[in-house]
Amino acid sequence: MEPEYWTDTLLIGEEDSVGRRGGPGRRGYPAEFRRRVVDLLATGRKVADVARDLEVSEQAVYGWRRQERIDRGLEPGLSTLERAELAAAKRRIRELEAELAVHRRAAELLKEAADPKVGSRPSA
Repeated sequence: MEPEYWTDTLLIGEEDSVGRRGGPGRRGYPAEFRRRVVDLLATGRKVADVARDLEVSEQAVYGWRRQERIDRGLEPGLSTLERAELAAAKRRIRELEAELAVHRRAAELLKEAADPKVGSRPSA
């Protein structure tokens, strides 16, 4: 079957196009698309066939299948929820580190401004 048929069929109710990496405002493929791909594999279709029909890499399909197995507790690893929480925590840490750097720099500037004798000769 044509790749457009499968893409259109799998994305019923999704946005107009598959949100591939590099596309505007979206990273990766929609979760519903990935779930439906894994469902196709569960019907006995081969990874290579599904990947070719949908014009996605086999590596991506294998990864989606593995993540689904992790989410079901069949394989060790971080679940989708744990990955999202970890990403949010890392993002928050970066924000707090940036805020702390601003505060440290402001404190340095205030200290320099409060000490007018910095760089002047001592009086005799």
